[in-house]
Amino acid sequence: MIGYTRVNMDTGGDILAKDKVITVCQDITDSYVNGDRFESIIIDFSKAFDLVPRDRLLMKIPISDVDSRVVVWIREFLLGRTQRVKLGGQLAEEVRVTFGIPQRSVLDPLLFPVYVDGIWRNSESTIRLIADDCVIYVELINKKDIENVREDLDSLGEWGAENEMKINRSKCKAVHFTRARVKDPLNHTLGDQLIPEANRCIYLGITLRSELSWSDHVNYTMKKAWKALTYLLTYLLTYLLTYLLHGAESFLRSEIVCS
Repeated sequence: MIGYTRVNMDTGGDILAKDKVITVCQDITDSYVNGDRFESIIIDFSKAFDLVPRDRLLMKIPISDVDSRVVVWIREFLLGRTQRVKLGGQLAEEVRVTFGIPQRSVLDPLLFPVYVDGIWRNSESTIRLIADDCVIYVELINKKDIENVREDLDSLGEWGAENEMKINRSKCKAVHFTRARVKDPLNHTLGDQLIPEANRCIYLGITLRSELSWSDHVNYTMKKAWKALTYLLTYLLTYLLTYLLHGAESFLRSEIVCS
């Protein structure tokens, strides 16, 4: 597997992202080889880390069997934070921050899963979640599986409304992984909005196509590699030419002085 989204290596998220990608790809492949239809829905949370209400998060942490001393420490870490804007040398008044998890800290990938823990409630489908990247999928064997997916999507929409997590429905997409030609679309919905269907999706930096072709992902990775290589070669050539010109200039000056 070439390339994936790196998720906070300091907390082991890099390894976790690899595990999630491998698990999802293996599940899709197993179903595809068996000739079954595999339905996946990519869910996009809009500014997920910024919208987490801190008071509700602090209510959920003790339920997760966290030591009371750690709960107090996390409370001190989250509460009492302020921010203000600087524009043209002028500072605005401080505003108290009551939403969001401080990002780029060692706690952000730990606190967010605690907050979204209830997303799995009464779900018949498989839900894979790392940070704010979420995918729901199920192997469609009979009509009951289709009904389960629709019920799970309804439950997800209700969970998002209850927990003040905004789902960007326009960026969600449904992808079918199957050898057979899909004649009748399932028309999945979130709330009253239809989830658009696509023949590929990107999950944690990996491009997955409905026919399990890796051409798109390989081409994308090669373009990134060539771009990085071109930048490196340009930098090295520029440095080399500068070094040679500087050496030639020093040589000419010494020759002039000697003559």
